[in-house]
Amino acid sequence: MNHLVICLVISVLTMASYVWGKIPMGLTALVSMAAFILTGCLDPATAAGYFGNGNGIMMASMFVVAAGFNRTQFVKQCAASVNKIARGSLTRIMLGYVLVAALLAQFIQSSIIIFGIMAPLMIASCEELNISPSKTLFPMAIVSIATISALPLGSGATQFAELNGYLEANDYTEYVVALTDPMKARLPMLICVIIYCIFFATKFAPDKPVVAVSEVKTRKDDKEALSPFKERAGYIIFILTTVALILQQQLHIETWVICITGALLMVVFGVLTEKEAVGAINWPMMFLFVGSLCMGGALSQTGAGEVVGGLLADFANKLNNPYLIGFVFFIVPFLLTQVMMNRTVMIIFIPIAILACKALHANPIGIIILVQSACLSSFMTPMATPAVPMCMSLGGYDLKSLVKQSILPASILCLVSVFWIMTVFPMYS
Repeated sequence: MNHLVICLVISVLTMASYVWGKIPMGLTALVSMAAFILTGCLDPATAAGYFGNGNGIMMASMFVVAAGFNRTQFVKQCAASVNKIARGSLTRIMLGYVLVAALLAQFIQSSIIIFGIMAPLMIASCEELNISPSKTLFPMAIVSIATISALPLGSGATQFAELNGYLEANDYTEYVVALTDPMKARLPMLICVIIYCIFFATKFAPDKPVVAVSEVKTRKDDKEALSPFKERAGYIIFILTTVALILQQQLHIETWVICITGALLMVVFGVLTEKEAVGAINWPMMFLFVGSLCMGGALSQTGAGEVVGGLLADFANKLNNPYLIGFVFFIVPFLLTQVMMNRTVMIIFIPIAILACKALHANPIGIIILVQSACLSSFMTPMATPAVPMCMSLGGYDLKSLVKQSILPASILCLVSVFWIMTVFPMYS
């Protein structure tokens, strides 16, 4: 068997183990990584490099920053204020937190950062109302993932330039993406995600954790109260970390550097002990994240993505209905992004979409925005984006409960995106 077939077999077996649930996901991820290396689907140096991946460092650091913030009384006071305004209504609480998360998503181009900021507050609000955070954390993750850069604010203002770069690279410059085109295309999706997560998502969430949760969730009120200095340090560090992440582009500092600095300061100023900081990191989920990077790297290294893309382009050229073509160019990248890094999928599929449209003498703008939207909306598996493993850790979800909560919003995203974008940006004038 060639490496492509071997890679696909290992990937299928890995996914089957995740669904089966009898073997810990972290262990499955490491076994999968070893299999990719031993079979030559992934070189050892690349695999080792994933342990130092910037997103992984961000995830571990945000576990610590969130735990430090959660250790203070300030988080309880904020949650109490939110609950008082909401008058105990879960829907009103979701309204407030979802809108704040969606706003942050326009300025911070990292779903794990947005989720890491919002999760402690959401958990504290739920605990005060005696509601399991499992009811709310996955909806918060969906918002943190699917609404990023939907408006031309912050990082969203650069989306059009990136798409025009793809058009120039593939010599199809008779079409140009305007600054507001990505917003025009994704605005209905943004509205649908917000409405769904406020009013409906909690109805499909489990009433209690399915598996054990991490330390941030199991905060003990009988811990010794922090001194006034440490209390102030805890929330000041959290607030300054959040502000630095919002201004990251202006500060010219890598996001993982900001996150790890915040985590270290929580320990340096005594908000958390060294033992508490290490304990706040969910190591099985970290291993799961590294394993997911290895799977995506192996699929990319063996050319699986290009093979799927080539088949997709051939299939699209045989379709006569623009909406069917749009559906294919949304659903395939969306599904592939569940097991590969979204940036990798975009790099593969946007040029393929442009070349397919070029062969059809069609307008590619709607199609490439569909591909981009699909790649930025991956939340169905822990391999999709680092925010999902963190959400699973804090919410106590297994893969089955995750997929169960994902099917309806994923279907809504697909149908709304394809119908709206292919109508507003028709392939043929």
